[in-house]
Amino acid sequence: MKRVQLEIVIGTLLVLLSAAIMIILGFREPQRLADYEVRQRAEQIEFGASVYVTYCTRCHGTQAQGIIGSAPSLRDEYFFTKRVAEIGWQGSLEDYIVSVVTVGRQVSTRPELYVGSGKPAMITWSEKFGGPLREDQIRAVAAFIMNFEPYALGQVPTPVSLLPPVDESTPEGRGRAVFVAAGCVACHTVTGVSSGTIGPVLNGVATRAATRVPGLAAEEYIRQSILTPSAYVVEDFATGIMPQTFGQTLTEEQINDLVAFLLTLQ
Repeated sequence: MKRVQLEIVIGTLLVLLSAAIMIILGFREPQRLADYEVRQRAEQIEFGASVYVTYCTRCHGTQAQGIIGSAPSLRDEYFFTKRVAEIGWQGSLEDYIVSVVTVGRQVSTRPELYVGSGKPAMITWSEKFGGPLREDQIRAVAAFIMNFEPYALGQVPTPVSLLPPVDESTPEGRGRAVFVAAGCVACHTVTGVSSGTIGPVLNGVATRAATRVPGLAAEEYIRQSILTPSAYVVEDFATGIMPQTFGQTLTEEQINDLVAFLLTLQ
């Protein structure tokens, strides 16, 4: 075989081989892109979780379970199946979450259930309007919230209990449930219940409470701290951080139960 003919044969084989490789890669490309999209979504959800922990737990709870009187649950069936229809939103639920986080909410849409964190009911979070979050952070936290859907709809068992197991036949047990549901877990540490760092650690608070303010017994001091938290502010903690509205958002029975629970923390 002449040299020219050999080069033609080799060139033809290389062209055919290249074409075969391109065809194989072409068949695999959709799966590769799908796998890439899954990885990117997972990374976005993980990033969104860190954003949520930093900015959202105070109102919506450490596990997005909502806080009584303040903000709704973001991981229940109602939120994923009825919320957008209730308000007449025409887009997707994820776009709705992005919109609400971006511009906030001047007034609560359900004031009989949730008064919000103040005025406005939910602050503007987007840096475009003076908030602290970039657009990628807002979309990431929306992706994180959307990740709760299979748990909310019962398609996947919830890996952890939203509320610590309690004996609700006792005031102390009910008070522990209030401590979680009212969002205290977002700011305070109680061993076995929460790990918040914004407010004082409450381990041993029943003992310290008896000596905090002259003339106030432990129970009186704890009750005052819940209803008028600025009356006495623990050293090294800023005033005004703890919500001033628990007297309005919690019933008298809930407050009594919460005090009973905190008095067990010797």
